[in-house]
Amino acid sequence: MQYHIFSPYRVCPLGAHVDHQHGLVTGFAIDKGVDLWFDVNEDGHVHLESKTFEGLVDFEIDAPSQVRERHWGDYARGAKYALCKRFALKHGITGVIQGSLPVGGLSSSAAVLIAYVMAFAKANDITLQPFEIVKIASEAEREYIGLNNGLLDQACIALGKKDGLLFLDCDSNDWRIIKRHPDMPDFEIGIFFSGLTRSLVNSDYNLRVFECKTAAWNMLAYTDQPLKTFDKTFLRDISKATFEKTRIAMPQRFARRAEHFYSEYRRVRQGVTAWETGNLKLFGKLSFDSCESSIHNYECGSPELIAIYEIMRALPGIYGGRFSGAGFKGACIALVNPAHKVEIEKVLTEKYLAQFPEYEKTFQVFWVKPDDGARFVE
Repeated sequence: MQYHIFSPYRVCPLGAHVDHQHGLVTGFAIDKGVDLWFDVNEDGHVHLESKTFEGLVDFEIDAPSQVRERHWGDYARGAKYALCKRFALKHGITGVIQGSLPVGGLSSSAAVLIAYVMAFAKANDITLQPFEIVKIASEAEREYIGLNNGLLDQACIALGKKDGLLFLDCDSNDWRIIKRHPDMPDFEIGIFFSGLTRSLVNSDYNLRVFECKTAAWNMLAYTDQPLKTFDKTFLRDISKATFEKTRIAMPQRFARRAEHFYSEYRRVRQGVTAWETGNLKLFGKLSFDSCESSIHNYECGSPELIAIYEIMRALPGIYGGRFSGAGFKGACIALVNPAHKVEIEKVLTEKYLAQFPEYEKTFQVFWVKPDDGARFVE
């Protein structure tokens, strides 16, 4: 195969469940991800094989996108759909794709979409800036795959740098990489797969997005402000003071979703300062607090993930951590002192499997490091 794209998975230590409400987020690309090898087809045919999933994918690049087939090929069709809104595509690809970690919590879907967007652009001589790739892949996931996400996943995957933390404002789309402080202690990222995989499209993910918007609508209505259409309504546009005035009037489930948003906004601000000053201990504590809010205010997290989180909180050598991804099954991530890796893996595995012996064959631990974003590999 002539070309090779590596599209990394991502982790988000702070800024969970707020990108779709135009909040503040942070993240890393990591050194595990999706590899796509491909050749260009002049005739416009797309033929894909996967080393991870069964079956073949075949379609024409210039044919209108069909409805979703609920199959791994949807991600290639989604990338084509979003690109075709902007460009005329004539050339297809023959490719093989492979993921390096289990599916669940690391945004494998966003990594795959970005790989396909980059491949179809390359095949058709289209030059895209990194943030254009972010927006096109996000549009594919929202409009074609049907997941009402923000830009967090795609931004980490396309923009990440191995020596820094991505900080993104999902309202203005302003972003920067904050370099590691020279005094910051060394860390690696532990990924603890519960053994339970999940698809966000079939989880409560979209429901939570609507609950956040309903909370925003409640606040606007209680304060006699004009309502916007649902798709233009975001918690970011409503002040914390308005929330404090109206929280008691709205159903508690909506107040809890809004409480998560406003408290996470504060945590990200504090976390960015902690990162800038090399205070990994405080940064980690804020990540733990973020997970606490995800459990109690956002009400996500399976019993398995909550068990991993509670074990993590008590282990020496873990600076902090949280559910990875939307926290519906999947994985937990932790920022870890490398000197404690062996003991952490041993104790966490023993304690988790004592509670959930049924996952003995599927529970897995991986150690990764921050990496650069999606790129062509020479």
